[in-house]
Amino acid sequence: METMRSYGKRTFASLKIRNYRLYFIGQAISLCGTWMQIIAQSWLVLKITGSGASLGFVIALQFLPILLLGPWAGVVIDRMPKRKLLYCTQTAAGFLALMLGVLVVTGLVQLWMVEVFALCLGVVNTFDNPTRQTFVQEMVSKEKLANAVSLNSTQVNLARAVGPAIAGILIATIGIGFCFLLNAFSYIAVLTALVMMRENELHATPPAPKAKGQMREGFRYVRSSPILRNTLLMMALVGTFTYEFNVILPLFARFTFHGGARTYAALNTAIGIGSIVGALISANRKKMSPRELVNAAFYFGAAMFIAALAPNIVLAMGAMVLVGLFSINFLSLSNVTLQLGSASEMRGRVMALWSVAFLGSTPIGGPIIGWIGEHMSPRWGLATGAIAALAAACLGIWALKKGNSQTISTEVEVEAETEMEEDVRIR
Repeated sequence: METMRSYGKRTFASLKIRNYRLYFIGQAISLCGTWMQIIAQSWLVLKITGSGASLGFVIALQFLPILLLGPWAGVVIDRMPKRKLLYCTQTAAGFLALMLGVLVVTGLVQLWMVEVFALCLGVVNTFDNPTRQTFVQEMVSKEKLANAVSLNSTQVNLARAVGPAIAGILIATIGIGFCFLLNAFSYIAVLTALVMMRENELHATPPAPKAKGQMREGFRYVRSSPILRNTLLMMALVGTFTYEFNVILPLFARFTFHGGARTYAALNTAIGIGSIVGALISANRKKMSPRELVNAAFYFGAAMFIAALAPNIVLAMGAMVLVGLFSINFLSLSNVTLQLGSASEMRGRVMALWSVAFLGSTPIGGPIIGWIGEHMSPRWGLATGAIAALAAACLGIWALKKGNSQTISTEVEVEAETEMEEDVRIR
């Protein structure tokens, strides 16, 4: 019993911090809406076109700004207060969801409109995603960063389990448009949380002064650090071809298992369930190292192969649980490694490059995976992602063995606080 209590304290340690607790609750509500919109947008494009390539193109448009503007966005983020920037990005994202929802409900929506809104949302996310990543450390201490990042992953994937399920029901009963409208209103929860935060309890990073050459400085900084460089390269491989679930899962549901929106939502929910388990395990991790990152990439790839070979929807959902578990392990390990391995004044630029590798690579991988899924089969699309994850693991193994160049074998450890240390803090 005492062991379970200690486990729970370590797992949810960051929630003791008021500002982070408010942010966590607000994000949990908003992210459910976000996943509803992800499902609705993919199904809307398939409903209009019936084409996997068109779906891949729309998703590519949504992530193209991250690829093109990501490094510059990192410079802007390092120069600005993170909390104020989040007010702007969250409001803009909510407005876009509201407008698209109105167009769908009124029956005026056309494919080109979905493409324009996807592109605009991509511009917002170019600034929003790395800002949210770096804002976490301003709410918690450095010692709790790994725990907070893992809890963030838990809420993202809890939303992934809940949001698609709600979306599937809404699409089948009321209509696609209401998914966008509910997502628009869900942003109120995040904005309320930001307003309620106590500014004097934030560990705000001083904004970097404006200067020439800061983007090049960010690239040089990453290139000079083997652990940052190789982690980003691994993330780029996996982000380009493996994390294309928004493209391949609708095709997998519709053409492999001849299902509808509920089948697609069920596959997403299965990934979400696995990711919740993986994130909770990560939140209780006492230390992390690049070797664990390599292992996570390998198991992620193996799980993707199992999913690609699944003969029926039940076994496919079981495989997707494994995919979710290992994918979130890889994602949280890469995130924390980069944040703890970078200087505070460079963190915005480093995490912007992480967003480019993770999300900005979608305009390259999305159409490729969409084409493979449509012209070869969705199973081959999943298998391509599996091969990419295994290739990332091989890159990591090569880097670990190349000890003379100080590659990613440099360990980043995160020691868990003992209960005694926690008691001292409370008193």
